Amino acid sequence: MAEQPVFVVGEGLQALEATPFETEEQFQELLARHPRVLDFGTLADGRSLRLVLVAREMGVSTSPESGPTYWLDHLFVDADGVPTLVEVKRATDTRIRREVVGQMLDYAANGARYWPAALLQHSFEKTCRADGRPLDEAYAELLGERSPEDFWGSVEERLTAGQMRLLFVADRIPLELRAIVEFLNRQMRQTDVYAIELTQYRGDGALKVLVPRVYGEVATAAKTPSGTRNARKTTRDELDAAMSVRCTAEVRHAAETLLAHAQARGRLVGGTGRYPSMNVHYRTRAGGWAPIGTLSILGDPAREEFAFNLQAIVQRFGSGATETFVSALPTAVGLDKRLDELRDVGFNAWPSVPLGALAAEPDATERLLAAVERLLDSLEPTMA
Repeated sequence: MAEQPVFVVGEGLQALEATPFETEEQFQELLARHPRVLDFGTLADGRSLRLVLVAREMGVSTSPESGPTYWLDHLFVDADGVPTLVEVKRATDTRIRREVVGQMLDYAANGARYWPAALLQHSFEKTCRADGRPLDEAYAELLGERSPEDFWGSVEERLTAGQMRLLFVADRIPLELRAIVEFLNRQMRQTDVYAIELTQYRGDGALKVLVPRVYGEVATAAKTPSGTRNARKTTRDELDAAMSVRCTAEVRHAAETLLAHAQARGRLVGGTGRYPSMNVHYRTRAGGWAPIGTLSILGDPAREEFAFNLQAIVQRFGSGATETFVSALPTAVGLDKRLDELRDVGFNAWPSVPLGALAAEPDATERLLAAVERLLDSLEPTMA
């Protein structure tokens, strides 16, 4: 069925006819200059979503040692620090049906590994300079009370956790792509996936109208939107209060030792679960941040634990340094057995150790922190 015209009423009635984009380059340039056509939904505080361009043709590496292997059409970010990956195709490109999905998942998986905060900040500021936009003006839309380093650190954290948006944009979205988008949304808890059909209508002279249609919102409605995650973080006072009620003096001492070490050599980031938790991040030799683990006071069943983010450790330091790290960890309550099992899956997991076990085993907390120190001093792969 032919696309119906759009009518503009002024002194008379003008019919605007649906007109395809002449080239993919023209389509991409339009999105870079006018990202508001992709804005839908709200931020965590209820404000309207406003996407800000980080880079066009954002390089995507596939190993720590390589330069960019692929190029994502656009990378945007919003004021909540949620990265938004955009891939653009015209309907005449047969890759819009299936191939583009594998392409996008490749970009998302490797971007989460190889886009550290420093690279994201550099790319954004380079884009601003190229566009002649003052950095103060550009950052005013994003920072609030945060520093640029804190903001980009939070974007890196979201990438590592898989909290992002994936947008497929085309002048016509085929039914096959709509079905895949809705399937991915049902299966992916942290990542939101949308297809946006952007139809261009043209009339006499330079008059142009763009009409976006969003697909995937029905499937996304069943889960928490990425823009509202992490809105409420545990404070240190809340964590301390929970530990004072739940934990023995020995367990509190072990927990406080872990947190003090992280605060001295890195930073603490409050967790967003229904229970008090604190994520520990350490500064890497490349200048980025490595999320090493999370200390949690869980309620059902009641337990206090420290979980290691081995997936992020592998991504930041490589498999060799990760192997050395886990081999140096204390063997409290079967942790060594669990780590042996994880070697077969490349340490792609979050093994945990009860804080009570750390407190009960002599020098266990100190040995854990010594392992962290050696990890931070190891030769870190160069990020692309």
